[in-house]
Amino acid sequence: MSRHIVHMELDTFFVSCERLMDRRLNDMPVLIGGTSDRGVVASCSYETRQYGVHSGMPMKMARLLCPDAIVIRGNSLVYTKFSEMITDIIKEQAPLFEKSSIDEFYVDVSGMDKFYGCFQWAKELREKIIHETMLPISLGLSINKTVSKVGTGEAKPNNYRTIPDGQEKNFLAPLSVKKIPMVGDKTYHLLRSLGVEKVRTMQEMPMELMERVLGKNGIMLWKKAQGIDNSPVVAWQERKSISTERTFEEDSTDVYQMRSILIAMAEKLTYQLRSENKLTACVSIKIRYSDFQTYSKQRKIPYTSLDHTLIQTTLDLFESLYQRRVLIRLIGVRFSHLVGGSYQIRLFEDSEKMIKLYQSMDKVRNRFGSKAIQRAVTLGVKDLNKHSNPFNGLTNS
Repeated sequence: MSRHIVHMELDTFFVSCERLMDRRLNDMPVLIGGTSDRGVVASCSYETRQYGVHSGMPMKMARLLCPDAIVIRGNSLVYTKFSEMITDIIKEQAPLFEKSSIDEFYVDVSGMDKFYGCFQWAKELREKIIHETMLPISLGLSINKTVSKVGTGEAKPNNYRTIPDGQEKNFLAPLSVKKIPMVGDKTYHLLRSLGVEKVRTMQEMPMELMERVLGKNGIMLWKKAQGIDNSPVVAWQERKSISTERTFEEDSTDVYQMRSILIAMAEKLTYQLRSENKLTACVSIKIRYSDFQTYSKQRKIPYTSLDHTLIQTTLDLFESLYQRRVLIRLIGVRFSHLVGGSYQIRLFEDSEKMIKLYQSMDKVRNRFGSKAIQRAVTLGVKDLNKHSNPFNGLTNS
């Protein structure tokens, strides 16, 4: 049975949400992100892209390239609500879907062609999303995730593209190698230095050469250029979470120690989020007292994986939950409602300097271990791994 994979992505998602709330922004050049010169562009309208503006660019540079652009700080809570609304629509209709980021989805509709027609089904789902949310969304349909994703990119803005079975290689051939998922700026410049600009050139290269240049990633990239991708659509489960907790050797009311441990826990979990390229939208804490009475509290937040946001939310929850002033036996932290995505998605109040700081910290931790860099307040906290629940990690709850 042939596979049929639909890729759907909302067009300039943050900008489109802002335009729904303020029609005066329609057809205007819009930048969303940190409003200071040290901020970063989180999203930009098509009107700004003709000037060379793109997401992730320093706001100062974007303003220089497009001085007439309207700059908006952004409202990530609104974007999260729209994302959840679209997820609910897809969940009601799709047999198997994967939410790969706040504005991007894969749907496996294999076998549906026997009963209804994959393209017709996908088109009607897209129309339903547009009708119920008024947000533009594009889709690509092919036999695998890579080609469908590229197809979506070629369909934009607010359109659809199908690639017939057997035409994957021909479809990809005339495109820039930068269109292939996995090709970032560094890889692109390396390929260009080798004279590889179009996918067709990569298709004609020996796979062994790609491996020599890029290692194992070279093999994967070569296969994608051929239109080969067997990766499955991974079923999305809304309630996935990561967590950690500590049971004290002696019950305690040392609030300073509690805060230090909670900071260390949140710091550990945020590093895990970024390592797995995930974001959380819900923080929970748990307190178990010496009499075994257990209390918990949670707070929904915009999708993020940044330390300062999640640590502060954790501490705020502890302050509001710890009311009994009784000896504490156990405390724990949990991040839930996880989705895939880069932590650059939360750029509305974070500067380029802050983003680069986290990237640098993670590089050091990846090389020397998670304890290589930590906040001073957590230096006295013992290794959390020795005291944590053995069932911590990615769980279904």
